[in-house]
Amino acid sequence: MNGPVLVQRAPGSWRATYLCLLLWSFTVFNVLRLLTYLPTLWAIHESARSDQHSLLTWIGWTLSNLTMALWLYEKSNHRVDGAVAVNVGNAAMCAIASLLIAWYRV
Repeated sequence: MNGPVLVQRAPGSWRATYLCLLLWSFTVFNVLRLLTYLPTLWAIHESARSDQHSLLTWIGWTLSNLTMALWLYEKSNHRVDGAVAVNVGNAAMCAIASLLIAWYRV
């Protein structure tokens, strides 16, 4: 006996539907994630105080998102796809928060 037979999935199978839904979910939730930075940025700016926010945390998130974007860029053969763009966007928003926090601490 040669072992189990692998069943090949047709292009219109549940797997293709799942991957499509996953892509759209990733896109929607990460666009929403980018928008969720705005209330924090606005609150820091409006209060002109940043002592309630950890600069170290925001810098860590900036670097984490940036290195993830670079890693995804390398893994996708130097293509900027949606995942890379989302991580660059998150890194940018975290960098803006870091700068705002630092600005109000001076």
